[in-house]
Amino acid sequence: MYLGIDLGTSAVKTVLVDGAQRVIASESRPLTTTSPLSGYFEQDPAQWIDATFATLDALKVTHAGALAAVEGIGLSGQMHGATLLDASSRPLRPCILWNDGRSAAECRVLERRWPDLRATSGNKAMPGFTAPKLLWIATHEPEIFAATKLVLLPKAYLRLVLSGEAIEDVSDASGSLWLDAARRDWSDAALAATGLSRDHMPRLVEGCAPATTLRGELARRWGMTGQPVIAGGAGDNPAGAVGIGAVRPGTAFVSLGTSGALLAPTSRIAANPDRAVHTFCHAIPGMWIQAGAILSAASCLAWIARLFGATEAELLAPLGLRPQAPSPVSFLPYLAGERTPHDDPAVRGMLDGLSHGTDRGSIVQAVLEGVAFALADCRNALADAGIAMTEADAIGGGSRSRFWLSVLANVLNVPVHRFAGGETGAAFGAARLGRLAVTGEAIAAVCTRPQRIETFEPDARLVDAYAERLPAWRELYRPRH
Repeated sequence: MYLGIDLGTSAVKTVLVDGAQRVIASESRPLTTTSPLSGYFEQDPAQWIDATFATLDALKVTHAGALAAVEGIGLSGQMHGATLLDASSRPLRPCILWNDGRSAAECRVLERRWPDLRATSGNKAMPGFTAPKLLWIATHEPEIFAATKLVLLPKAYLRLVLSGEAIEDVSDASGSLWLDAARRDWSDAALAATGLSRDHMPRLVEGCAPATTLRGELARRWGMTGQPVIAGGAGDNPAGAVGIGAVRPGTAFVSLGTSGALLAPTSRIAANPDRAVHTFCHAIPGMWIQAGAILSAASCLAWIARLFGATEAELLAPLGLRPQAPSPVSFLPYLAGERTPHDDPAVRGMLDGLSHGTDRGSIVQAVLEGVAFALADCRNALADAGIAMTEADAIGGGSRSRFWLSVLANVLNVPVHRFAGGETGAAFGAARLGRLAVTGEAIAAVCTRPQRIETFEPDARLVDAYAERLPAWRELYRPRH
């Protein structure tokens, strides 16, 4: 038996997977985010631990026998968050999250201090990444910076609590800007540019490698017969790639979680930092992931559901299974700023084209289309790096919506495929990494592609209609930085 734990932004999801790669149980607990100022997003690390323990406590009640047999644990997590710990490994402040935009000025400082940043990391300095957050802390909270002895990404903090060891995998670490992406090791020059050293960093491992073991007292708490191995794990999107078997070139996929991304595994670095394409190490040795990332995807649907006082299902049901035509309303999904291709933390969302005749359905459809248009921008940025996409697999909570996947297929003009359980892809991928860490099996034998349950083909009429709308949609963007 294997456990996959995904520390997301909105929830912790834990899945229990057997030797035949069947998910036999899953549990989820919600997380809350605070926004002390516009563009600021933080979480208390204590709630990550509480939520994770709650999922495992629940599994012990419902599946005690299976939980007892767990041999390996894989961790997946939201990327880029800055968790600052003191000499006693206690958090000094709330974690600054991946979608936080406060450090735009520090990004410019960092690129001046370290001219080789883009060549070494494969990325440009953007506020979402971890390193600029530390420069912001040094400037605005110097006492916190001085007391910081260890900087961990969210899932590494969870691993520290589970195991007692500070360890990070290279995929998550490559979202910090401190990693030399080609060497898959910390860059001393990058750390020095933010006033840090390797002493402030966790030990690095590959995602499928054994990293440590679960604390004995926690293994006993959950009735486990031994102390399971904890794998290196992965950032959420690389873990999602492992979960759907995207472990080789030519397997592009789209993630519709709180944020969104269009991702392509590669056997070489194909960076395009000028267009804000992200370069991450894959959770698989010798592989990388190139990604176009948008800061708001399924969170846009959650936002409009709150405004209308309805559930997401209630908003989606009247739309049917497929669009008949583009909505007359246009939506910019930049509710928390944007990354690819704009790198603009100050931009905000917009509804355009409202009239007396606008109804709820038109607005909801526009929200879904706006996210799809933003992902089309990501596709173009990846194409500029030489990455062509001929089809895409969909993961994340948004992949449950057939209407949304149909919109995506028509906007991107490629077939989009859906899996059973695609919304738990990252947790399932983490479980696969936990298995690999225990068994040492061939990656290709474990990281197989799940069965596609549905394919959404582009409709030529709608492809043309969306292509006509896209230029006008792009004209709505106005830089604010």
